[in-house]
Amino acid sequence: MITPTSLLYPDAFLSPLAIDEAVHRALDEDLGRAGDITSLATIPEATKAQAILVARQSGVIAGLPLALATLQKLSPDIEVRAHVRDAARVARGQRVLTMTGPARAILTAERTALNFVGRLSGVATLTADYVARTEGTTMRICCTRKTTPGLRALEKYAVRCGGGFNHRFGLDDAILIKDNHIAVAGGIRPVLERARAHAGHLVKIEIEVDTLAQLREVLGTGLADAVLLDNMDLATLREAVRLNEGRLQLEASGGVTLDSIAAIAATGVDYASSGALTHSAPNFDCALDIEA
Repeated sequence: MITPTSLLYPDAFLSPLAIDEAVHRALDEDLGRAGDITSLATIPEATKAQAILVARQSGVIAGLPLALATLQKLSPDIEVRAHVRDAARVARGQRVLTMTGPARAILTAERTALNFVGRLSGVATLTADYVARTEGTTMRICCTRKTTPGLRALEKYAVRCGGGFNHRFGLDDAILIKDNHIAVAGGIRPVLERARAHAGHLVKIEIEVDTLAQLREVLGTGLADAVLLDNMDLATLREAVRLNEGRLQLEASGGVTLDSIAAIAATGVDYASSGALTHSAPNFDCALDIEA
């Protein structure tokens, strides 16, 4: 029997605990107190069915471990055959999963499974579109913390399935000093000095700047590991790369879209981050069809 972890993209991690938690929460939301009263009322208990999860558009698949966990949570008697695993590129009309077993459980699982695959495949597909436009450069495209509350680990995993990279997962795994931190702390040098004094030896420090003058000040302190170049135009990004001379990692952020990503990559920055990868990814069109 296949397991959810066997369908994971091998180059990205998604905790089995995160899968279980997400599936439990989603099914609890859908089943409520009385369960699937439509299937209970219309489908005899012993009825078996075979169904396929099919892609209705081309793109990159993600979320299959959650779809499988949903099915297995509702019935251990459902047999599932996976035709692809996460991060696979699929064509319109391609079979993704085939499932056979108790009809009630398959019908009850349908919407929750499709919600997971549709949402995460949408993120993976959009990310892959961004990555494709940076081909030939060394720049990496990253996600942000602009994720659906409660689904961050899943959506950041989907970004990896699409060929992107993850920015920090939360407030607790890296220091990112924003403009408001600088304003409250009294300036660039004071805020960096406090951050450096507080940070452990494995914690990176990134600071946001809006101007080249601020970048020069950051470079002069020698206290940062990376600089976020906020809403800079292409000419300013190129000048920032020249001033930096490879000393710090440079990240472009703000105005990073499918239309602008290729030109941003060509400036020579190391990273570009876009909240659109997660907050604006369109749902991937997929369906669950019963086979006669």
